[in-house]
Amino acid sequence: MFDTLSDRLAATFKNLRGKGRLSEADIDATAREIRIALLEADVALPAVRAFIKQVKERALGAEVSQALNPAQQVIKIVNEELIGILGGETRRLRFAKQPPTVIMLAGLQGAGKTTLAGKLGRWLKTQGHTPLLVAADLQRPNAVNQLSVVAERAGVAVFAPEPGNGVGDPVKVAKDSIEHARTKQYDVVIVDTAGRLGIDAEMMQQAADIRDAVGPDEILFVLDAMIGQDAVNTAQAFLDGVGFDGVVLSKLDGDARGGAALSVAHVTGKQIIFASNGEKLDDFDAFHPDRMASRILGMGDMLSLIEKAEQTFSQAEAEKMAAKLQRGPKEFTLDDFLSQMEQVRKMGSISKLLGMLPGMGQIKDQINNLDERDVDRTAAIIKSMTPAERTDPTIINGSRRVRIARGSGVEVGAVKNLVERFFEARKMMSRMAQGGGMPGMPGIPGMGGGGARKKKQSKPAKGKQRSGNPMKRKAAEQAAAARREQQAESPFGLPEGQDPSSFELPDEFKKFMR
Repeated sequence: MFDTLSDRLAATFKNLRGKGRLSEADIDATAREIRIALLEADVALPAVRAFIKQVKERALGAEVSQALNPAQQVIKIVNEELIGILGGETRRLRFAKQPPTVIMLAGLQGAGKTTLAGKLGRWLKTQGHTPLLVAADLQRPNAVNQLSVVAERAGVAVFAPEPGNGVGDPVKVAKDSIEHARTKQYDVVIVDTAGRLGIDAEMMQQAADIRDAVGPDEILFVLDAMIGQDAVNTAQAFLDGVGFDGVVLSKLDGDARGGAALSVAHVTGKQIIFASNGEKLDDFDAFHPDRMASRILGMGDMLSLIEKAEQTFSQAEAEKMAAKLQRGPKEFTLDDFLSQMEQVRKMGSISKLLGMLPGMGQIKDQINNLDERDVDRTAAIIKSMTPAERTDPTIINGSRRVRIARGSGVEVGAVKNLVERFFEARKMMSRMAQGGGMPGMPGIPGMGGGGARKKKQSKPAKGKQRSGNPMKRKAAEQAAAARREQQAESPFGLPEGQDPSSFELPDEFKKFMR
């Protein structure tokens, strides 16, 4: 979503690099480019003005003028101000002291409230809670059925006593759900309310009635991140009419300009708590302003990547694999390779994972063009092999390759390429596990038990080094000969013709001569 903004900011900062000092004109030009980039990203004008004012004030101050690297200091200022405009610190959900905690979802029709209710329910379940989804949207056709299907896929319970499609009282359903949650021991209640195509009095009144009936601990406004500045206007109108405590961004994976995400926290004063960045139920997570700012500036999001890895990979499996690699490359088989690949696939889209790495913005076109089905083809090839072939791929000859290719529905060359890539990957992984590092790179201590290799002590050079330039070497030899001749004529190293007795010692040395 922020690709265009990221590209513009990267180009702006590139012009600053290499400058030892930044003049006021340089800072003004940079601020102008940042302003244009934000406006093109559909960020609300009040947010842009406040952002640029802060950046200029800080950039013209001592922290840039006295910095060793002014360009990096400006990038640091922009990063910190981006974090500020996105809400500052990460906002956490507030839970009730006495369960159940009631969370009410509100927003326009089409913003993705019903799907987001399932995503939030699944996320809460992974955090150790027992959520209950409540079907209080009784106006939209099939809204109740949709929530029931989403709840089943998410593995959470649903409370839907009314069929919907215009039948039933949403206020009564919401109120009854609280007692149902207490009876069935659900500690979080998520109320899905009706939306409209636009703000109207009926929608506001119904939302206000549900709010008064259930007394929610959190009212979350679901905001479609793809509709630009109008989303901010809608959020402000809803804040004035009903009120809300936090914002949830949906459709953050879209190709819109993303100005709503950068504007809503500043304009409404309410922080973004969650963000949905895909169609799958697990494409949902807490919103971290610092990580989002880092992504926008092309610095990646390593913390989120590490968290995903920790959720997917077990410590025991990782230690088992490291021990295998330490014993030798041949211990790592194609079965292990397939297992590792499937675990990475569980973390989500490969292109999204690569996008979290720093510097990947420079090759985002290649990342976007990655074919996710390549992982499935690789798995099909490995599963078409016999157990002996997976354990020892060196036995795979021409006839075996033909059989494997037929079994997996690929060309024979694809089987050969996979085996070659496996040998290269196994060699590299084994070297890293033993502390040797990647080819052409120093060892990585702590990965395995090898530690970093010790540097060889360089022998001291014997005598002075001779220049490789013949002219310089000849001039140096002549100068050395002249010094030797002078020292021979004057054993004290004094200029020729000067009497040693006339040499005057410094005052601080005279006391030693008494």
